Amino acid sequence: MEPPTHCRAGATLPSGQEFLQSFQHRIARAFAGDTFEPIPLRCQMAGAGVQQPHAGAQAGPRVHANWSPYDDNGGTCVAVAGNDYCIIAASTRMSSGYAILTRRSSKFLKFSDKCLIASAGFQADLLGNTLYYKRFFPYYAWNLCAGLDEEGKGAVYTYDPVGSFERVGYSCQGSGKDLIQPVLDNQLRAASPLLLPAKNWMSSLPLDQAVDLVKDAFVSAGERDIYTGDWVELLIVTKGGIRREELELKKD
Repeated sequence: MEPPTHCRAGATLPSGQEFLQSFQHRIARAFAGDTFEPIPLRCQMAGAGVQQPHAGAQAGPRVHANWSPYDDNGGTCVAVAGNDYCIIAASTRMSSGYAILTRRSSKFLKFSDKCLIASAGFQADLLGNTLYYKRFFPYYAWNLCAGLDEEGKGAVYTYDPVGSFERVGYSCQGSGKDLIQPVLDNQLRAASPLLLPAKNWMSSLPLDQAVDLVKDAFVSAGERDIYTGDWVELLIVTKGGIRREELELKKD
């Protein structure tokens, strides 16, 4: 097979090491956000001192790939389990960066009259196996599954972005977690359900006091977290069904 016309007349092809370095350089730039492009096969013209790309090399300005399959839409969700109730609440603001996409986005998914999921962060239909399958490039989604168990007692399951979960007495997820979780720890002081011998890990607060605590926690977080705002949607699960309440937060 004859060499290309621009590599004739005493031309020398690049060494294997030079070709490998060029290939690695383009792979690194592609992962940094640049688009993949053909690797120009260059040849050194004897005595010319000029490198020429082959005829198939692309010309023109470089196009950068700025699209990302992940986004953190912010928001905060809280769940508290009691002896005969479960409270699950979430802010309704959905953001992307510093832009507010909507002020009225419910973060709840209802499974039944006794089981709900609240999701903060990346908003999509996902949980459990979906999170685990994406564990090497996880979604930025933090989920709470809450409701009543088969004995009619409050139950809260907290999920991390790679699908691991744990049953707890209360939990907070999302952009306002660092502000709300210490308040819940201080007021509820629930023991871990994994302790042996077993201790009561559910909230001992009456339902009305627990609802007020959750509302106060969201009001406090809304003053300091730009992704928690507009409204709080509260769903209160009891043996009689689900009751819905709303609380208005700051709009800025």
